[in-house]
Amino acid sequence: MQYAVDRSDGSFFISTRDSGTPSATWFVYILECRDGSLYTGIAIDVTRRYAVHAAGKGARYTRAHPPARVLATFAHPDRGAASKAEYAIKQLSAAAKRALCAGQSAMSDG
Repeated sequence: MQYAVDRSDGSFFISTRDSGTPSATWFVYILECRDGSLYTGIAIDVTRRYAVHAAGKGARYTRAHPPARVLATFAHPDRGAASKAEYAIKQLSAAAKRALCAGQSAMSDG
């Protein structure tokens, strides 16, 4: 049995994961903030993480720039893959991030 400690939102919890089971799916998410800026992050539970950001207890950036909505989510098989994708997305311009979100939305619509 493995133990993982998540400190992503300042809280501590220990989850036990049987080493024989596949790891949880991780998501890269892009938020649009109230001022029109974009925030990119990773989480297992995007709904929960969004609620933390909206409550003003998430990342420093979203405490100063409260989120308005989730623009897109992208599933990845593990944290490492999600972190690499997050880094790549953070290197994009805001316009490119919006295009990525629009493309993802168009794919899910049709």
